[in-house]
Amino acid sequence: MPKILIVEDEPEIREMIRFALEPKGFLLSEADNAQDARKLLADHSYDLILMDWMLPGRSGLELTKELKQISPVSTPIILLTAKTDEADKVIGLDSGADDYITKPFSTREMIARINAVLRRSGGSAKQQAFAFHGLTLDPVKHLVMTDENPLHLSPAEYNLLFFFMSHPERVYSRSQILDHVWGNDVYVDERTVDVHIRRLRKLLTPSNHHRFIQTVRGVGYRFTPQPASDKSEIL
Repeated sequence: MPKILIVEDEPEIREMIRFALEPKGFLLSEADNAQDARKLLADHSYDLILMDWMLPGRSGLELTKELKQISPVSTPIILLTAKTDEADKVIGLDSGADDYITKPFSTREMIARINAVLRRSGGSAKQQAFAFHGLTLDPVKHLVMTDENPLHLSPAEYNLLFFFMSHPERVYSRSQILDHVWGNDVYVDERTVDVHIRRLRKLLTPSNHHRFIQTVRGVGYRFTPQPASDKSEIL
Protein backbone atom coordinates (compact mmCIF):
# COMPACT_ATOMS: atom_id res chain seq x y z
CA MET A 1 0.00 0.00 0.00
CA PRO A 2 1.15 3.59 -0.61
CA LYS A 3 3.26 5.12 2.15
CA ILE A 4 2.54 8.77 2.95
CA LEU A 5 4.47 11.20 5.14
CA ILE A 6 2.27 13.82 6.80
CA VAL A 7 4.21 17.00 7.68
CA GLU A 8 1.79 19.19 9.64
CA ASP A 9 2.25 21.06 12.92
CA GLU A 10 -1.44 21.15 13.90
CA PRO A 11 -2.36 17.92 15.76
CA GLU A 12 -6.05 18.26 14.87
CA ILE A 13 -5.31 18.33 11.15
CA ARG A 14 -2.88 15.41 11.40
CA GLU A 15 -5.56 13.44 13.24
CA MET A 16 -8.20 14.28 10.63
CA ILE A 17 -5.87 13.17 7.83
CA ARG A 18 -4.95 9.97 9.66
CA PHE A 19 -8.60 9.05 10.30
CA ALA A 20 -9.37 9.63 6.61
CA LEU A 21 -6.41 7.76 5.13
CA GLU A 22 -5.83 4.77 7.41
CA PRO A 23 -9.18 3.11 6.56
CA LYS A 24 -8.23 3.43 2.88
CA GLY A 25 -5.14 1.33 3.50
CA PHE A 26 -2.48 4.05 3.36
CA LEU A 27 0.58 3.57 5.56
CA LEU A 28 1.31 6.80 7.42
CA SER A 29 4.21 8.53 9.15
CA GLU A 30 3.98 11.93 10.82
CA ALA A 31 6.24 14.90 11.54
CA ASP A 32 5.36 18.33 12.92
CA ASN A 33 8.39 20.23 11.61
CA ALA A 34 10.77 20.25 8.65
CA GLN A 35 13.77 18.91 10.55
CA ASP A 36 11.95 15.79 11.77
CA ALA A 37 10.50 15.29 8.30
CA ARG A 38 13.99 15.41 6.77
CA LYS A 39 15.20 12.79 9.25
CA LEU A 40 12.33 10.48 8.32
CA LEU A 41 13.05 10.97 4.62
CA ALA A 42 16.70 10.08 5.18
CA ASP A 43 15.76 6.73 6.72
CA HIS A 44 12.54 5.80 4.93
CA SER A 45 11.02 5.94 1.48
CA TYR A 46 7.55 7.34 0.80
CA ASP A 47 5.17 7.39 -2.14
CA LEU A 48 3.85 10.87 -1.33
CA ILE A 49 4.30 13.74 1.12
CA LEU A 50 1.48 15.91 2.47
CA MET A 51 3.34 19.10 3.39
CA ASP A 52 1.97 22.04 5.36
CA TRP A 53 3.30 25.32 3.96
CA MET A 54 3.50 27.21 7.27
CA LEU A 55 5.55 24.98 9.55
CA PRO A 56 7.29 26.34 12.66
CA GLY A 57 10.89 27.26 11.95
CA ARG A 58 11.73 26.17 8.45
CA SER A 59 8.67 26.33 6.20
CA GLY A 60 7.22 23.48 4.21
CA LEU A 61 7.74 25.56 1.07
CA GLU A 62 11.49 25.74 1.75
CA LEU A 63 11.67 21.99 2.37
CA THR A 64 9.74 21.34 -0.84
CA LYS A 65 12.24 23.43 -2.81
CA GLU A 66 15.16 21.57 -1.25
CA LEU A 67 13.73 18.13 -1.98
CA LYS A 68 12.98 19.01 -5.59
CA GLN A 69 16.43 20.56 -6.08
CA ILE A 70 18.02 17.33 -4.84
CA SER A 71 16.12 15.40 -7.47
CA PRO A 72 13.17 16.35 -9.69
CA VAL A 73 12.07 12.70 -9.54
CA SER A 74 11.88 12.71 -5.75
CA THR A 75 8.72 11.81 -3.83
CA PRO A 76 5.66 13.77 -5.05
CA ILE A 77 4.52 16.53 -2.69
CA ILE A 78 1.09 18.04 -2.07
CA LEU A 79 1.19 21.38 -0.24
CA LEU A 80 -1.46 22.12 2.39
CA THR A 81 -2.06 25.79 3.11
CA ALA A 82 -4.58 28.41 4.17
CA LYS A 83 -3.20 30.72 1.47
CA THR A 84 -5.92 31.13 -1.14
CA ASP A 85 -4.50 33.77 -3.48
CA GLU A 86 -3.69 32.63 -6.99
CA ALA A 87 -0.21 34.14 -6.64
CA ASP A 88 0.47 31.91 -3.62
CA LYS A 89 -0.70 28.87 -5.54
CA VAL A 90 1.72 29.72 -8.35
CA ILE A 91 4.56 30.12 -5.82
CA GLY A 92 3.74 26.74 -4.32
CA LEU A 93 3.65 24.94 -7.66
CA ASP A 94 6.79 26.73 -8.84
CA SER A 95 8.58 25.42 -5.75
CA GLY A 96 8.18 21.94 -7.19
CA ALA A 97 4.99 20.84 -5.43
CA ASP A 98 2.91 18.42 -7.47
CA ASP A 99 -0.42 19.75 -6.19
CA TYR A 100 -1.88 22.31 -3.80
CA ILE A 101 -4.81 21.98 -1.37
CA THR A 102 -6.24 25.01 0.41
CA LYS A 103 -7.52 24.81 3.97
CA PRO A 104 -10.17 24.06 5.02
CA PHE A 105 -10.57 21.06 2.74
CA SER A 106 -12.78 17.99 2.68
CA THR A 107 -11.24 14.57 3.18
CA ARG A 108 -12.91 13.43 -0.05
CA GLU A 109 -11.10 16.13 -2.01
CA MET A 110 -7.82 15.29 -0.29
CA ILE A 111 -8.11 11.57 -1.09
CA ALA A 112 -9.04 12.32 -4.70
CA ARG A 113 -6.01 14.59 -5.12
CA ILE A 114 -3.71 12.06 -3.44
CA ASN A 115 -4.88 9.31 -5.79
CA ALA A 116 -4.48 11.59 -8.81
CA VAL A 117 -0.92 12.55 -7.87
CA LEU A 118 -0.01 8.91 -7.19
CA ARG A 119 -1.34 7.93 -10.62
CA ARG A 120 0.65 10.70 -12.30
CA SER A 121 3.86 9.98 -10.45
CA GLY A 122 3.60 6.25 -11.05
CA GLY A 123 3.28 6.71 -14.79
CA SER A 124 5.48 9.74 -15.23
CA ALA A 125 8.32 9.66 -17.73
CA LYS A 126 10.36 11.47 -15.10
CA GLN A 127 10.24 8.29 -13.04
CA GLN A 128 12.09 6.18 -15.61
CA ALA A 129 14.65 3.71 -14.36
CA PHE A 130 18.38 4.40 -14.39
CA ALA A 131 20.45 1.62 -15.99
CA PHE A 132 24.23 1.40 -16.30
CA HIS A 133 25.92 -1.81 -17.47
CA GLY A 134 23.73 -4.21 -15.53
CA LEU A 135 23.02 -1.93 -12.55
CA THR A 136 19.41 -0.72 -12.59
CA LEU A 137 17.44 1.48 -10.20
CA ASP A 138 13.69 1.86 -10.67
CA PRO A 139 12.31 4.80 -8.60
CA VAL A 140 8.69 3.77 -9.24
CA LYS A 141 9.11 0.23 -7.90
CA HIS A 142 11.83 1.35 -5.48
CA LEU A 143 13.88 -1.56 -6.79
CA VAL A 144 17.61 -1.98 -7.42
CA MET A 145 18.86 -4.81 -9.64
CA THR A 146 22.39 -6.03 -10.33
CA ASP A 147 22.52 -8.21 -13.44
CA GLU A 148 18.79 -8.90 -13.01
CA ASN A 149 19.20 -9.91 -9.36
CA PRO A 150 17.43 -7.79 -6.70
CA LEU A 151 19.73 -5.89 -4.35
CA HIS A 152 18.41 -5.17 -0.87
CA LEU A 153 19.51 -1.75 0.43
CA SER A 154 18.73 0.27 3.53
CA PRO A 155 16.85 3.55 2.89
CA ALA A 156 20.07 5.55 3.31
CA GLU A 157 21.97 3.25 0.92
CA TYR A 158 19.14 3.47 -1.61
CA ASN A 159 19.03 7.27 -1.41
CA LEU A 160 22.80 7.45 -1.81
CA LEU A 161 22.79 5.17 -4.86
CA PHE A 162 19.84 7.08 -6.34
CA PHE A 163 21.77 10.33 -5.95
CA PHE A 164 24.87 8.88 -7.62
CA MET A 165 22.97 7.26 -10.50
CA SER A 166 20.99 10.43 -11.18
CA HIS A 167 24.19 12.53 -11.20
CA PRO A 168 26.78 10.45 -13.09
CA GLU A 169 30.26 11.71 -13.90
CA ARG A 170 30.09 14.58 -11.41
CA VAL A 171 32.45 15.01 -8.49
CA TYR A 172 30.85 15.79 -5.12
CA SER A 173 32.49 16.56 -1.80
CA ARG A 174 31.35 14.77 1.33
CA SER A 175 29.54 17.89 2.54
CA GLN A 176 27.70 18.20 -0.78
CA ILE A 177 26.65 14.56 -0.62
CA LEU A 178 25.44 15.09 2.95
CA ASP A 179 23.35 18.09 1.89
CA HIS A 180 21.84 16.28 -1.08
CA VAL A 181 21.16 12.90 0.54
CA TRP A 182 20.64 13.70 4.24
CA GLY A 183 19.67 17.39 4.03
CA ASN A 184 21.46 20.49 5.24
CA ASP A 185 19.23 20.86 8.31
CA VAL A 186 20.17 17.44 9.72
CA TYR A 187 23.47 17.19 11.59
CA VAL A 188 25.40 14.19 10.30
CA ASP A 189 29.17 13.82 10.52
CA GLU A 190 30.96 13.75 7.15
CA ARG A 191 32.42 10.35 8.06
CA THR A 192 28.89 9.00 7.70
CA VAL A 193 29.29 9.40 3.94
CA ASP A 194 32.42 7.23 3.95
CA VAL A 195 30.71 4.58 6.07
CA HIS A 196 27.68 4.33 3.79
CA ILE A 197 29.81 4.32 0.65
CA ARG A 198 31.88 1.46 2.04
CA ARG A 199 28.69 -0.47 2.76
CA LEU A 200 27.28 0.31 -0.67
CA ARG A 201 30.49 -0.76 -2.40
CA LYS A 202 30.50 -4.01 -0.43
CA LEU A 203 26.95 -4.77 -1.55
CA LEU A 204 27.86 -3.98 -5.16
CA THR A 205 31.10 -6.00 -5.13
CA PRO A 206 29.65 -9.44 -6.06
CA SER A 207 28.33 -7.99 -9.34
CA ASN A 208 31.49 -5.90 -9.85
CA HIS A 209 29.50 -2.65 -9.81
CA HIS A 210 31.41 -1.30 -6.81
CA ARG A 211 33.93 0.15 -9.28
CA PHE A 212 31.33 2.68 -10.44
CA ILE A 213 31.74 4.61 -7.16
CA GLN A 214 35.14 6.24 -7.42
CA THR A 215 37.08 8.15 -4.78
CA VAL A 216 38.50 11.46 -5.99
CA ARG A 217 41.34 12.05 -3.57
CA GLY A 218 41.25 15.35 -1.77
CA VAL A 219 37.77 16.13 -3.12
CA GLY A 220 35.13 13.45 -2.59
CA TYR A 221 33.38 10.90 -4.79
CA ARG A 222 32.20 10.41 -8.37
CA PHE A 223 29.85 7.87 -9.94
CA THR A 224 31.43 6.69 -13.20
CA PRO A 225 29.61 3.85 -14.99
CA GLN A 226 31.97 1.75 -17.10
CA PRO A 227 31.69 -1.58 -18.91
CA ALA A 228 33.25 -4.67 -17.39
CA SER A 229 36.10 -4.58 -19.92
CA ASP A 230 37.26 -1.21 -18.59
CA LYS A 231 40.20 -1.85 -16.27
CA SER A 232 40.39 1.69 -14.88
CA GLU A 233 41.68 1.76 -11.32
CA ILE A 234 39.20 2.56 -8.56
CA LEU A 235 41.05 4.66 -6.00
